[in-house]
Order: sequence, then C-alpha cells, then structure tokens
Amino acid sequence: MTSAADLAPSFRHVRLELAREKDHPMGDREEGYDLLVPLDNEGRLDPAEWKKHQEHCRVRHFEPDAEDRIGRLRRKPGGQWYFDYAEGDRDDEIGFRLGEERFRQGEYISISREGQMHTYQVKLVERP
Repeated sequence: MTSAADLAPSFRHVRLELAREKDHPMGDREEGYDLLVPLDNEGRLDPAEWKKHQEHCRVRHFEPDAEDRIGRLRRKPGGQWYFDYAEGDRDDEIGFRLGEERFRQGEYISISREGQMHTYQVKLVERP
C-alpha cells in the first residue's frame, strides 16, 4: 500500500460530486469520484508526473446502493484521459477534455459513463 509520503508532491486527492442534472435537480453528494492524481501548478492533470507514477493514479466511483468501483487513471495515445476499471474497454469512463480542465474547488468536470455525459463539481482538492 502506498502512503502519502511515497507520492510525488504534485499528487492531490480530488473529490467530484454529481452536479445538477435532469434526474438530480439538486445534484447528489453521494454520487461521484475520489481521485488520486498529479496536478500541475494550474490545477490540471500533469502528464509527465502521471507517466512516472501511473501505478499510483487511482479512481474510486461511488454512488448510493452500489458497490464502489476502483480503477486507474489512464491516458490514450492521442492524449485523452479515462478511468479504467478492468481489462478491456467496456467499463471505461471517458473524461471530456479532462486534460484541459482545472481541478479547483467549484469547477465542473464532465465524464461519460455508460454512454451518457454527466457533470461533476470539484468539491475538494487536498494533499493526501
């Protein structure tokens, strides 16, 4: 198990919670993601640090009445970021322009899950 002391200084715990959408007019703080990712000074994903420390880049998807899904942050050859939960690509979740987004409290991040785009608000960014 990796401890916080083993991680590069750029790593952050980022919490995303479901933002307002049709079926959730108030959003849902019980559905979202916990990420362990390296961020640059602007709050964007840091590809160089990710490449050096891929094995530590984790994602946990949580929602009510479902088992948490644990996976990794991955990057396709063209630069597109995604969440990978198992072998194959059937369960992958694609981040919309994730490399351009800033992971700062209050910002919004879009992720395609099961073929539908959902928007999440960054609720927390902290050193693990």
